[in-house]
This record gives sequence, C-alpha cells and structure tokens, in this order.
Amino acid sequence: MTDHKNRRIPLARLTVCAFFAALIAVLAQLAIPVPFSPVPFTGQVIGILITGALLGPKAGVLTIAAYLLLGAAGAPVFSMARGGIHMLTGPTGGYLWGFIPAVAVTGQLVKISTKPSGIHTAILMIPAILLIYLFGALQLGFLMQYSIKQVLLIGILPFLPFDLVKLVIASLLSGKIKMSLDLNGLAHLLEDS
Repeated sequence: MTDHKNRRIPLARLTVCAFFAALIAVLAQLAIPVPFSPVPFTGQVIGILITGALLGPKAGVLTIAAYLLLGAAGAPVFSMARGGIHMLTGPTGGYLWGFIPAVAVTGQLVKISTKPSGIHTAILMIPAILLIYLFGALQLGFLMQYSIKQVLLIGILPFLPFDLVKLVIASLLSGKIKMSLDLNGLAHLLEDS
C-alpha cells in the first residue's frame, strides 16, 4: 500500500509541473508587441514568479526546463504563439534563459523564508526580476550590438513598472493558491524534495 502511494506522489508532482508549464505558456500569450523594442510586454513573468514561489527550486527548474524544451521543439508556447530554437538563440532569448535562475532563486528564497506571505514574498521575488533582466539584457545587447544605454532604454526600463505590478500580482496569487491547497489538504503537491 505504501509503495503504491509513493508512486502516486511523483506522478502528482509531475502533473503539477506540467500544469505550471502550461500556465506559463498561456500567460505568454498575453503579449503586446512594442514598436521600440524586439521585446514584447507579456504576462509570463507572473507564471515564472508563481512557479518559483509555489514549487520551490527543484520542481520549479524542472517546470521551466520543460517549458523551454517545448518551445525549442517548436510548440507555440512563447509569446504571440511562437516556438522554435531561434526564440532561445535570438535577441529576446536571454529573457527566456533567465527564467531558470529566476525560478530557482525565488523558490529557494521562499523555501527558507520564515514568513513567505504578502509583501515579504513580493520582496523575495525582486531578485527573479533582476535575473531575468540580466540574462535578457546580456543576450539582447550582444546580438543587437546595443550599448548599455540602448539596452536599458529598449530592454529594461520600459518594462520595469509593469514587472513590478506583475510581481505584486504573483505574490498575491501564490499566497491565495498556497492557502487554498493547505485548506484542501493538497499542500504536499508543492513540497520540493
């Protein structure tokens, strides 16, 4: 009986990871292209932050790896229903690569936090935004041969206010989701082992 139960937990965890990868793919479709930058406004950062906060570093990274592999294989999971390896190697690919350390760091910070709720969780998510910008800016600047000033003006500063709003939304949603899972006896699905 115990053996059967132990097999169900990993399957349940994989299902949760698949759900979060799908959530990120759906949020990526909330995209608005901008004329001044190859980087669109998207909702996927909300999914990245929630994934890190709820799944922890290990399952979070697994989720992002699955999402990126799906996209690289051509599934239309990236912004504006795009897919293909060129999305990871092109000017905006650094932002996608930045999801891996962003979710790992968020997951670890929330995991070790003594009070992971509300404004505190939002503060713990700030390094994730910075990591996404760092990876994105490096690849954008290198491939487009932009100066640091151009990268700031085209790839970071216009997005910062919106990403701070996404951070607050993700913090609130992750708290509500965790509370709901706790109340329904499903918190074990979020345990990162």
